Amino acid sequence: MKQKIKTSVIGSYPIPINTQDLMNDYFTEQLTSWSKYIEQAVHDMKTAGITYVSDGQTRDPFIQLFTRKLKGCRIRERTEIIGHVRYQAPITVTDQIFAKRLLPRHVRLIGVITGPYTLTKSSVDSFYHDEKELAFDFAHALRKEAELLAKHVDFISIDEPVFSNELPEYASELIQTITEGLSRPTRLHVCGDVSRIIPQLVDMPVDVLSHEFKASPHLFDVFVEYPCRKNICVGAVQSDDVRVESIEEIVTHVKKAITIFNGNVVQIAPDCGQRLLPRDIAFQKLKNLAAAGEILNGG
Repeated sequence: MKQKIKTSVIGSYPIPINTQDLMNDYFTEQLTSWSKYIEQAVHDMKTAGITYVSDGQTRDPFIQLFTRKLKGCRIRERTEIIGHVRYQAPITVTDQIFAKRLLPRHVRLIGVITGPYTLTKSSVDSFYHDEKELAFDFAHALRKEAELLAKHVDFISIDEPVFSNELPEYASELIQTITEGLSRPTRLHVCGDVSRIIPQLVDMPVDVLSHEFKASPHLFDVFVEYPCRKNICVGAVQSDDVRVESIEEIVTHVKKAITIFNGNVVQIAPDCGQRLLPRDIAFQKLKNLAAAGEILNGG
């Protein structure tokens, strides 16, 4: 029986926030404002008809969201590494528990983790002076977060945008540190032009690969040269363009992906997080994505 294509988000969603509210919540360790913003993001995704939703990543930029709570990290203009990076306490787990309560049974929740290499390359290292050692310490810390997330979410997605610019030779081992033996399926999202690293991506230790196929449709041609047995999440609407793709346009795009990946197309999503789009545009893109998914599934 043909596997149905699920609609998904990548992570962030554009909810306007009051930063003073979030600062107050952070220092008092309350969820008052966070819950309001999470609720708005989840409401939009759920109303649009998306199957796999996130908490919207409204609380913090996706680097500081993790480094703010890891030992050895200090936040000033950028994250600074001032000691051994170690896991201290749950980072996004409380947000996911709250988001899960807002969902009907048929809607699934993604736990999003910013990848260890992206955290490494986004930080100022004043302690390790060894990029690989720092990256693996981030990976070991994130593994502990992933284990806790797996108790509350249906899917775990690792976001490694830096891979499209620079892929370390130990990239697969780095990702495996997080994913090996997890009780939930995993996805690796790498935005940007990944055409030169596709041979390495097809062997990554994750269940699903996710890429910007809408902004970079030439990726289809490169994947043809490197047959991929991995399940695929197809970027089907752009996250950096306010033009709302029609339902028909999305269907045509995904049908092209199906001819290349056959039954391995399991998710369709925006190319990347939607944080930079106006909220009404982000919502309409998701709504059209969901409608396209119904057509593709014969609904």
